[in-house]
Amino acid sequence: MTKQFRHAVAGLVLFGTAAFALPALALDPAPQPVVVTPLASTNVTAAGQPIVLPEKDARVIVSQFEIAPGASLPVHKHPHPRYAYVQAGNLRVTNVETGQSTDYKPGDFIVEMIGLWHQGANVGTDTVRLLVIDQVEGDEPNTILKQ
Repeated sequence: MTKQFRHAVAGLVLFGTAAFALPALALDPAPQPVVVTPLASTNVTAAGQPIVLPEKDARVIVSQFEIAPGASLPVHKHPHPRYAYVQAGNLRVTNVETGQSTDYKPGDFIVEMIGLWHQGANVGTDTVRLLVIDQVEGDEPNTILKQ
């Protein structure tokens, strides 16, 4: 490769980089700051239980749930920590053992109850969308359905 060829390639690379960067700079001349908005900080579940993490073979499972208007999840419980972020819709979670219900809306963060039978229901007119994160031990299930 000749010296002239290398300089020509370097010039094209710089020109191409500048061509892509200039429109971006023209649209946004100032660098944007990083904005961190705390959503939750707790050491207890929605039922007031202390959060206890898996002791061994921890596994993280991430899921997205979509619950249609008027639909309900079956009565269930979680043997390990489960967290949910409400992206859309209105969710009502009822502890079937106590009858206590809590309503959640978009932007709410839920630290679900552990080992207690409960049920979620879409009580709004829009689909409920949840980002759900489970922490389980090994291959244990993240949800147990009531028979």
